[in-house]
Amino acid sequence: MVRIRPQTTQAQKDIYQASLNIIPSIFVSLYSMQEVFNNNNQVSYEDSNIITLEWQEHIRRRPGMYIGKLGDGSASDDGIYVLLKEVLDNSIDEYMMGYGKTIEVKINEGFVSVRDYGRGVPLGKVLDVSSKMNTGAKYDSKAFKKSVGLNGVGIKAVNALSSYFRIQSHREGQTKVVEFCRGVISDDQPLAHSSETNGTCIEFMPDIQIFPGYAYQDSYVEALLKNYVFLNSGLVILFNGKRFHSRNGLVDLLNENMTSDPLYPIVHLMGEDIEIALTHGNQYGEEYYSFVNGQHTSQGGTHQTAFRETLTRVIKEYFNKNHDYADIRMGIIAAISIKIEEPVFESQTKTKLGSKDMGPDGPTVAKFINDFLKKELDNFLHKHPETSDILLRKITDSEKERKAIAGVTKLARERAKKANLHNKKLRDCRFHLNDNKGDQLENTSLFITEGDSASGSITKSRDVNYQAVFSLRGKPLNSFGMTKKIVYENEEFNLLQSALNIEDGLEDLRYNKIIVATDADVDGMHIRLLLMTFFLQFFPDLVKKGHVYILQTPLFRVRNKKDVRYCYSEQERMEAIQELGPNPEITRFKGLGEISPDEFRHFIGKDIRLDRVNLRKEDVVKELLEFYMGKNTSERQVFIIDNLVVEED
Repeated sequence: MVRIRPQTTQAQKDIYQASLNIIPSIFVSLYSMQEVFNNNNQVSYEDSNIITLEWQEHIRRRPGMYIGKLGDGSASDDGIYVLLKEVLDNSIDEYMMGYGKTIEVKINEGFVSVRDYGRGVPLGKVLDVSSKMNTGAKYDSKAFKKSVGLNGVGIKAVNALSSYFRIQSHREGQTKVVEFCRGVISDDQPLAHSSETNGTCIEFMPDIQIFPGYAYQDSYVEALLKNYVFLNSGLVILFNGKRFHSRNGLVDLLNENMTSDPLYPIVHLMGEDIEIALTHGNQYGEEYYSFVNGQHTSQGGTHQTAFRETLTRVIKEYFNKNHDYADIRMGIIAAISIKIEEPVFESQTKTKLGSKDMGPDGPTVAKFINDFLKKELDNFLHKHPETSDILLRKITDSEKERKAIAGVTKLARERAKKANLHNKKLRDCRFHLNDNKGDQLENTSLFITEGDSASGSITKSRDVNYQAVFSLRGKPLNSFGMTKKIVYENEEFNLLQSALNIEDGLEDLRYNKIIVATDADVDGMHIRLLLMTFFLQFFPDLVKKGHVYILQTPLFRVRNKKDVRYCYSEQERMEAIQELGPNPEITRFKGLGEISPDEFRHFIGKDIRLDRVNLRKEDVVKELLEFYMGKNTSERQVFIIDNLVVEED
């Protein structure tokens, strides 16, 4: 038979995910109670239950406390990229302090080398900075006034989680080398003469005991490096023969990430310890990129909140009209980078800023951003009336659309408010039913399913604490070319928007991952495309911020009397047949409803396979949707024929 296999593209992904903010001391005492029950159900608690772990052992036992998830490198937030970033952050901090304009990064078959040309680690402290917790120069604000790493943990975690770790410092004609294996010293070399330029070189190989089967993906590494150069104009990063460099800072960043044409030239504002770039696009939603001391705060924080609020207030005051803030922000695309002393982040992986002040003796973050924007943005708009005219037209258009659907919106909000948490479409997770808040939000997921059977299987198999299920009724509407009014008029779209809580942006998004779970057939693919159209049309920031995923479920089950294998491709099926021997039982899953709840637990648990939906710069949303979801049927037929892939059973 002939099947049409859709061609997909792989895009740049974000770099890492937040984890718990727990910083252990050099030695951590763990109180372990062994439940040894006697006839009286008593529990023993003796001297032998008190355990003291060395620093490296604590990191190896609890790696998630330091680097978030583990993974094998197939996702951008897997731990091996956090290891790379922890090393790079130190080199970036050197550059930010005015030392070393070039960083060399090499990755070959899992072996990583990072060489900077900064001042070099003081030779007498090379061992300490790589193997003693809470040890580093960044506690002294004179040496590192505005750095990212402040707790003295970074490269110690890299050291402990690597099967090989080597640090070498070149300083003032001398060099010092120390090597480790899983955090334990294997070679501590004496000081020696060096003819190389000052700087530090760190080499490591992630431990396969912690990261089995890992591999670095160039696309994820390059996305990380691009952000570094965008945030540090003039910095050069060399990666496996490629050169990354930025002349225009955040302007280059927006141009790299925008998937729609800007309505007016990007506004670029720079001051001491602050840089801002902004424009508007012909799109729904708001799109922000925020940074602190070169660190991408993907979850925002105090600086992004202050920027968002101040920006709309300044624009409103400039036009001296009673514009609604939502109309001003609609379609905005902006980036902000600030540098502050002693930043406080809400997690070890530093994805959300918690600091309220710019430093011990500085103004508040909100006041600093407010004072800068009030002066610089207002001045810019006065000097560039052509830009302010375009901006005013955009705000007016947004206002007209909002008012046109005001009546529908009010009625839809009331209906969704009454139905959302108790309607049959949404089976919520306990996290929200119990009104929980905090870092654990990143563990939440919403499965969007088709039909009662698939919805029932996932509902019975899910982790009720963090996984919710939203059940579709048939195929959703093709929303391409429609205004946002359809979001409120269509019951399913309205309830889905309300369940996600994204009407006013992503600030209060209820689920970290939105997982489209449809059958692996033509109808399932069509439903998937209709949902993608809905998200890209009205909530593109959901996709750009990495919240939308496709659930991969097995196509085959291959089993004999002793073993069972679930296969996600034809190649995996053939390999399973060879490994299990002759005449195994082979089942082809055509729909999610055919997979029993007991089996489904294997596919949506810790080993869940997800494909993140991404957008590259060349994926211009308007043209993309117009071609695939518009009325140009004949053009698509030609495209399908030209890209047909024939598979024979």
